[in-house]
Amino acid sequence: MARLHRMDTKLLVSILLLITAGFFIFLSASLGLLARDTGHFSSIAFKQIFFGLIPGLIALYALSRVDHLFWRRWSFYLMMVAIVLNLIIFIPGVGITANGATRWLALGSFSLQVSEILKVAVIMYFAAWLSGVKDRVAEWRYGLAPLSILLGICAGLLLAQPDTDTLIVIGVSLLTMFLVAGGKWRHFFALVAVGLVVLSALIATRPYLLARVQNFINPSAESLSTGYQLQQSLIAIGSGGISGKGFGQSVQKFGFLPEPVGDSIFAVAAEEFGFIGSVILVGLFVFFVLRSFAVASHASTPFGTLLVVGIASFMIAQSFINIGAMIGILPLSGIPLIFVSQGGTALLFALAEAGILLSVSRTARVP
Repeated sequence: MARLHRMDTKLLVSILLLITAGFFIFLSASLGLLARDTGHFSSIAFKQIFFGLIPGLIALYALSRVDHLFWRRWSFYLMMVAIVLNLIIFIPGVGITANGATRWLALGSFSLQVSEILKVAVIMYFAAWLSGVKDRVAEWRYGLAPLSILLGICAGLLLAQPDTDTLIVIGVSLLTMFLVAGGKWRHFFALVAVGLVVLSALIATRPYLLARVQNFINPSAESLSTGYQLQQSLIAIGSGGISGKGFGQSVQKFGFLPEPVGDSIFAVAAEEFGFIGSVILVGLFVFFVLRSFAVASHASTPFGTLLVVGIASFMIAQSFINIGAMIGILPLSGIPLIFVSQGGTALLFALAEAGILLSVSRTARVP
């Protein structure tokens, strides 16, 4: 076992700042639900706090104390469990279908978004594989082939739900790990090319994806239907100005902005805290990922390095996809903003994953 040190203070501070900022942004955004449905507000706030924040903080602390090599030993079994969970949601009465998507496992009054387990389990297994094959990752049978198989499994599971956004995030994470482990650039670009072809085919055959792309190209074309969310988001962000309207003072969250506590929550934050607040929030995410990569570069084991790279990559990719969609530089997605958006499962897993990052930092000496 590697010698343990204190967890990296700067990484811990960046995580705590994101948690704190996210909680207050969520609290303010959720006030908009009071004007729509008081019971709905109470339910969402309760789940966010008691199914997300509190158990998530406990998980963060507990997992920060676990030797990160534990995940290497159990990564294959965790991935098998994740695959099974992503299959059984299609059994009638077991999975929950909402808005045309089957992504949740019914556990009494609680629901679990099973793709959250798949994300981290696949990353753990791929980190274990890459750290085991070492320099042979440049050979197609040890690098390109296993990566293609993992992406194929994820594609089969997630496109059936459907959850294209999570598939893209997983793809970004695994490809980043592949390069860091020493994979060949031509293999990387080959997979990216295949991914773009598959994505193009999906856009052409799935109307909701085609609508997202069309709205991205021409945001004003369907401003009262499929383009409504982006229009209202841009109004909210623009009305925030430089310094914002102040905490709790967003107008758009009261009946205008769809999903104010979900994937549109960045627009609420921008309206209330303005350009300055938005830059600070983005800066916190940037500092978090840069510090995570610093921990990865000084980790005591190759597995620790790849594990941190994988987790940090999907967390920052997911966050920036959400923000980019809200400001109109990326097509709209239903993906939440890490540490901020509604979703008890998502927040719980984000905090647990942050705990794993901190556990790796305890075996690293980062300047």
